[in-house]
Amino acid sequence: MKKFSSLFLISLLSGATTLGAYKLAFEGNGYFSNTKNSIVTTASQSYGKNVGLSSEVLDFTEAADKTIHTVVHVKNVSRRTVSNPMLEYFYGYGGQQQQEQVGTGSGVIISEDGYIVTNNHVIKDATEIEITLNNKKSYTAKLIGTDSKMDIALLKINAEEKLPYSVFANSDAVKIGEWVLAVGNPYNLTSTVTAGIVSAKARNLDSNGIQSFIQTDAAVNPGNSGGALVNTRGELIGINTMISSPTGSYTGYSFAVPSNNARKIIEDIMEFGNVQRGILGVEGGELNGSASKELGIAQTQGFYINKVSKNSGAEKSGLQKGDIIVKLDDQNIATYADLSGYINTKRPNDKVQVTYIRDGKNKVVPVTLSKNEFFTTEFKGIELENIDANDKKKFKIDYGVKIKAITNENLLQYNEELKGNIILNIDNVKATNIEAVSKIFKDKDDSQSIRIEMINKNGEVFRIII
Repeated sequence: MKKFSSLFLISLLSGATTLGAYKLAFEGNGYFSNTKNSIVTTASQSYGKNVGLSSEVLDFTEAADKTIHTVVHVKNVSRRTVSNPMLEYFYGYGGQQQQEQVGTGSGVIISEDGYIVTNNHVIKDATEIEITLNNKKSYTAKLIGTDSKMDIALLKINAEEKLPYSVFANSDAVKIGEWVLAVGNPYNLTSTVTAGIVSAKARNLDSNGIQSFIQTDAAVNPGNSGGALVNTRGELIGINTMISSPTGSYTGYSFAVPSNNARKIIEDIMEFGNVQRGILGVEGGELNGSASKELGIAQTQGFYINKVSKNSGAEKSGLQKGDIIVKLDDQNIATYADLSGYINTKRPNDKVQVTYIRDGKNKVVPVTLSKNEFFTTEFKGIELENIDANDKKKFKIDYGVKIKAITNENLLQYNEELKGNIILNIDNVKATNIEAVSKIFKDKDDSQSIRIEMINKNGEVFRIII
């Protein structure tokens, strides 16, 4: 009996030790802030590492079950007028006809009262938006707001019951190699689930350097745009946006807007009616072996400041040309996508701690972000600024930069004709905003001629070469 009691005690202690070791090994802590008065729900402080090879650790069923009921089918119906000159010529009628187009995608419910996040390209130009839940119930959705730069849109449906919804995780805490699930609802099927790992972070696929994607090898196909990328706990870490493919179908990689960026956009739309973008106030580029060699510096990672914008937070904080930004708050900065991705989670007047290298020494300075609309840039004696909401409405455009002033002596005689015009393209590249235009000009010098397409104050489009 004594021997049995000893064995029982040893077994009990072994079990307790095993359970304690399991908790230490597999239950980590992460950081997720809760935002009051927000439709966005964040995950609890339990961002764990589910890593290993056992079938128990790699069981995705709970995460899938949590997510499939929160992912919806999005149907976009748009109507456009098309001309039929043959009918008009022969019969005198039928010159104008209404044509209906239907597009589909996915979306993610983010609140029990029916707010849904999807991609902007899924609902672009829609005259009607229909949402079908995983239980096959359908609703007409209202468009609350969009952000074309980050390809995010916010919708709202009025359902009879409280809806299941996804909670937001901290996408900055996502690790390369971490297991993830991609969940979509394509072609009005019930939700579909694929699994993969995070292949890379801060991927920049946009020529303007706006985006900072999470890259994964979880299979995503057309129709899954706007769906959820979740961790193994079923928490939202991204909104699936695009695939990289020469055929239009999945061939290895897919990309998602990080949840921190999506969350900030949603909260901006709800609070301000539009997206509030903060600007650090620096221009330059990311370092690599060749760039560093050309600049004559040893550092091969980070963001090299080539220019500091006037009256910006960067200038007021003393940042200079030649400084190398290596960290923003606690986020390491190795590429331009790292920098732009982190700044895109901030608003004007937010403060960030900028760690930079100057003369071989690390320095830290707080920088207050400025508002994007206040920024200007200048090239070849033409000062440019971002267009505002009135310009967009007046000319029925959603991008462009306005000519604020002319200082070029050769162009001064055309000052009245050029001032106030809106530039749409520079050398066949869209002039989406000041950031994009600055990047275009960075690769050119004053000796190069450039072709500019613009719209004048009368709404007429014309081109000039300077």
